[in-house]
Amino acid sequence: MSDEINMRRRRLLGTTVAGISLTELGLGGFAHAESSAVASGSSTASFENLRQINAGTLNVGFAQAGPQNGPVVILLHGWPYDIHSYAEVAPLLVAAGYRVIVPYLRGYGSTRFLSTDTPRNGQQAVIAVDVINLMDALKVDQAIFGGFDWGARTANIIAALWPERCKALVSVSGYLIGSQDANKAPLPPKAELAWWYQFYFATDRGHAGYDANRHDFNKLIWHTASPKWNFDDATYERSAASFNNPDHVAIVIHNYRWRLGLVTGEAKYDELEKRLALAPPITVPTITVEGDANGAPHPEPSAYAKKFTGKYAHRNISGGIGHNLPQEAPKAFADAIIDVARFQSS
Repeated sequence: MSDEINMRRRRLLGTTVAGISLTELGLGGFAHAESSAVASGSSTASFENLRQINAGTLNVGFAQAGPQNGPVVILLHGWPYDIHSYAEVAPLLVAAGYRVIVPYLRGYGSTRFLSTDTPRNGQQAVIAVDVINLMDALKVDQAIFGGFDWGARTANIIAALWPERCKALVSVSGYLIGSQDANKAPLPPKAELAWWYQFYFATDRGHAGYDANRHDFNKLIWHTASPKWNFDDATYERSAASFNNPDHVAIVIHNYRWRLGLVTGEAKYDELEKRLALAPPITVPTITVEGDANGAPHPEPSAYAKKFTGKYAHRNISGGIGHNLPQEAPKAFADAIIDVARFQSS
């Protein structure tokens, strides 16, 4: 069995939530920032420490806090973001009694491949398998999942293929499971324009350009995906550090090329991809959420509502909220997690 190694962060930020100490609340690895800072675009919340654990083909870096015997919530980030998208959400959930786990996906932060021989594969199925392996390593049978962007797609896949591992789901932008065949169909010009970076990544020039300019490239994506979020440099730099992962570029490029059918995945995931290509319904209790200023490509809620066949609700979050909804509207996201758990227990 793999061992956990505490990696202490230097950053020790705020220590209270409404006058109650983090220790009293069991927040452990989380530091707190005032919600007013989020509204101004400055978020000082961070993770005080990280842990590492061997899981499948990876040594996964993750933050964890809350009671060990509490109901588990796994929060999954997207591209080009990292675990700090949930630095404001996590303390709210821990204060409500949840055990919160926030992993770096493959190619981000302190997550590393155990072998140099493992393909640097970014196809959709493998990222979901990574999370199932993490759950097995941590001896977590079931969890409530929350995610956006790649994280929402990954949570969708787990809910669809392994519903016994998913108690309930909160998904930004709804149903995001795709297939290479579906992606062969051209989109209207306006929609194709929104995917400009995917076509850039399909070229050798795009690969080299992203490698050389990932810091500024990803900051541009932050601005275009969340045009009304006035995040400051410190907020961006805290997440940008995770893009220095040695496998980051390879994973990102493979992910977007795989979607267009320009590269293959690993044969051992073919059966999973065949099942996903059928766009399987999601039966677990679900709340989908969408920001009113999401500048990233995303479907309309009416296009995916019927894919959720269990107890279901959709919420539009107003106030200029963009693509990185958990970081831009942490209370709304945390409330959705708490509320969907009630769906599950009712």
